[in-house]
Amino acid sequence: MSDARIWYSVLFLILVRTARGQVSYTIPEEMAKESMVGNIAQDLGLDLQRLKSGKARIFTRDSTEYIKLNRNTGFLLIGEKMDRESLCAKTTPCALHLQMILENPMELYTITVEITDINDNAPTFQKKDFRFEISESAVAGASFMLGRAFDPDVGQNALQSYSLKPTDKFRLELHSQADGTKNIEMVLQSTLDRETQSSFTLLVEAFDGGDPVLSGTVQIHITVLDNNDNAPVFTQKVYKATIVENAEKGTILTAVSASDADEGSNSVVTYYISDTMDSNVADMFLMNEKSGELTLNGQVDYEKVSHYELNIQAKDQGGLSNACKVIIDVLDINDNSPSINILSSSHSISEGSKSGTVVAMLNVDDLDSGVSGQVLCYITDNIPFAITSPSSSFFSLQTEQELDREREAEYNISVICTDEGVPALSSSASVLVQISDVNDNAPVFEKTNYEASMVENNTPGLSIFTVKAKDADWNQNARVSYILEDSTVNGVSVSSYVSVHPDSGVITAMRSFDFEQLKDFHFLVKAQDGGAPQLSSNVTVKIIIQDQNDNAPQVLYPVQTGGSVVAEIVPHTADVGYLVTKVVAVDVDSGQNAWLSYKLQKATDRALFEVGLQNGEIRTVRQVTDKDAVKQKLTVVVEDNGQPSRSAVVTINVAVADSFPEVLSEFTDFTHDKEYNNNLTFYLVLALAVVSLLFIISIIAIISVKIYRWRQSKIFYKSGANLPVIPYYPPVYADGTLQHVYNYEMCRTTDSRMSDMKFVRPYSQNTLVSQSRLGTVQREKTEQENDVLTLEQKPPNTDWRFPPNQRPGPSGQHRFHTLQQRWTPYEKSRAGARPEDAGAGAGVIAGTGPWPNPPTEAEQIHALMAAANASEATATLGPRYNPQYGPDYRQNVYIPGSTATLTANPQQQIPQQALPPPQALPPAEAPKSAQTPASKKKPTKKDKK
Repeated sequence: MSDARIWYSVLFLILVRTARGQVSYTIPEEMAKESMVGNIAQDLGLDLQRLKSGKARIFTRDSTEYIKLNRNTGFLLIGEKMDRESLCAKTTPCALHLQMILENPMELYTITVEITDINDNAPTFQKKDFRFEISESAVAGASFMLGRAFDPDVGQNALQSYSLKPTDKFRLELHSQADGTKNIEMVLQSTLDRETQSSFTLLVEAFDGGDPVLSGTVQIHITVLDNNDNAPVFTQKVYKATIVENAEKGTILTAVSASDADEGSNSVVTYYISDTMDSNVADMFLMNEKSGELTLNGQVDYEKVSHYELNIQAKDQGGLSNACKVIIDVLDINDNSPSINILSSSHSISEGSKSGTVVAMLNVDDLDSGVSGQVLCYITDNIPFAITSPSSSFFSLQTEQELDREREAEYNISVICTDEGVPALSSSASVLVQISDVNDNAPVFEKTNYEASMVENNTPGLSIFTVKAKDADWNQNARVSYILEDSTVNGVSVSSYVSVHPDSGVITAMRSFDFEQLKDFHFLVKAQDGGAPQLSSNVTVKIIIQDQNDNAPQVLYPVQTGGSVVAEIVPHTADVGYLVTKVVAVDVDSGQNAWLSYKLQKATDRALFEVGLQNGEIRTVRQVTDKDAVKQKLTVVVEDNGQPSRSAVVTINVAVADSFPEVLSEFTDFTHDKEYNNNLTFYLVLALAVVSLLFIISIIAIISVKIYRWRQSKIFYKSGANLPVIPYYPPVYADGTLQHVYNYEMCRTTDSRMSDMKFVRPYSQNTLVSQSRLGTVQREKTEQENDVLTLEQKPPNTDWRFPPNQRPGPSGQHRFHTLQQRWTPYEKSRAGARPEDAGAGAGVIAGTGPWPNPPTEAEQIHALMAAANASEATATLGPRYNPQYGPDYRQNVYIPGSTATLTANPQQQIPQQALPPPQALPPAEAPKSAQTPASKKKPTKKDKK
């Protein structure tokens, strides 16, 4: 058996054909698990990624997974070992019909796997042996039914032939049946003689056509009886009967009949069902041995077996027998409802999906046949979905039109499938589809516009009212936020008036409103959802400010200044109702808050005057007499109609006189009431406090500046060795302007107002001033003296007119001296030239004539910049000065602590003539005061003259 399987495994041929989404394979039965059937991905032209993303799977109608799919390789593999005989019995061809389903998008492919037979079953007989009793009077040609052997294999591997051993008395005959099978009969070839041999044992062997050939055997035991030479004979060889499936147990199907020509006990015939391999068939029917009636003993199901064939034998008492066939056809009835299987379902679909989007795929089967197995599926509800059938047993549920989640958030779709049998049977299945939201609805305000009012003088942060908008979408798409649109109210941004809470829509006042300045205003509020893209809508909001009685009446006339003693004059001839004056008052409030009333609060003579309640007119109520006092004082109260009311008081002086001089003479001693003015006192105290505070701040500022300058000078002294030297050169004037250039010596202190300056003799007129302005500042220390600022001036140089090529170079014994300055405190004294510095050419600038103002720091910086720029120096000296013969000031900047001088480009240096040693001057007197660098001023022409 194992060799045959190996041979079939090597030689089996897998036939594949693919057309219109269908593929077929042919495999032998009994293949081992995990054996490959075929490459479905390659045969269908699918990418392996498509199998994974589409969640490819194999669908079968029963629960056994004979074939499975490997998504990673695209191979169809054997899931369970298959026995063709148990799957298909004698049905050929034997095939498995599978479906491969893909999702996203949904696709369906039909797979047919044909299972070929291998010779794995040998022919077998139901019985291990047969026993016959044959009369010796049996004539040659008498036949004895043996039935047949059973081989589950098909085709060439099925049962092919029989053999009988020995064959001297009996032979075998084959009789073909309507279903293609062959029964064997044992035929007597010669008469039997019980006295010669009373029993026989024969061996019948059945062979199939496989390679190798398999066979099965059965023994026949024959007992020879005496005298029964007629066998029963059936009235017909084939009996046919029909039965409706699901017929009740005990239903009589048919009755067979056979007769025997013998008499006596040899003519008594008994009936029985011949042996069969299918035990279910033997149990399904019962045969009445005496009457020959065939009765139903079980439940027939057309969907399982629709056709039965029974072999019935009739045997007499002498052992002779005969056989007939009973064919039973089962009639189908509509007893199976359609079976609905949801293969795939999209639980959620976007409301923006196009019409025709598949949301579910269903497989519907009806085991009935004919019209009873034809199924129609439909949807009863009026919903935007439809059922289509891409194939006979597959249905797809798809959208029929665009969906709207706001109208219906989910659909519980009931699919009903009905067959066409009589009566029709139906089944139903539910598919729940939820509609996912798309941001297709903008927020909508509850009102087209909003209007609210609030009382003035509100507290900032007070909630005015709330705007509300709703969005028909869901979740984030329905989350509404409120935004205050940018606009202006009286030229000011509306955000400084109100604010809108982004989540609740509460509008809050950002300031206190004044009705007298702003009576109403409007703005826009935008409601915006959280979808993508965002949708929004606007609404106009109007805020009305309501008046509050927050302003007291203001008296316009008479004006209360206090400068006038007498306000009004009433002559003695005044009649009753004489208009003395009229109190005019206004109230900036509105409505009843601005309704004013006038009342006379106090009067010198209440019987003489009255005030109009509404108009404020002061009139006489009686005739003026000489007895009335000349000096009359009236106090009138003006009240508004607010709740609570506010008021103002006005005092009116009235004189009862006929002329103005008379009034003056009478009112000379009139003393005004002195009222203490709280406001005036408050402002006076406030002004005094402010002036005192400013005075204290000024004193502190002056002291701070003094301390700062003193600290700067200290820092400057400590770093004196590293201070840059800033030369200062007085300007050179043209001929005739100034003939003498004065040299000076000055001492500086930290106090700019206590500087000391000493002037010495002037130079000759024919000496070039520009060459005599070079000097050095010498620092000398003694036990009693500190730093002294010493300005030194070189004596005139008569060689300055030499050409550049004849002038002595810098290798001479003398070098230019630079201007060095040192600041010393006032209490420190100056020292003369130090002995060690005398040989270096240090000296004091000598000169005659006054130089009242020393240079400031800014002027020294400008001088340094001029010295660093040769072109600027040339322009400064004027057209009469030839820079070819003048000294290069850029070579005269001395760096303290170094023997070098700062020069311009070394390649452009011109050799300078050596100057004679400077004249020694007597030490200067100690200065009375010293100046700070900031106190120096640039000397002017007028000062030099």
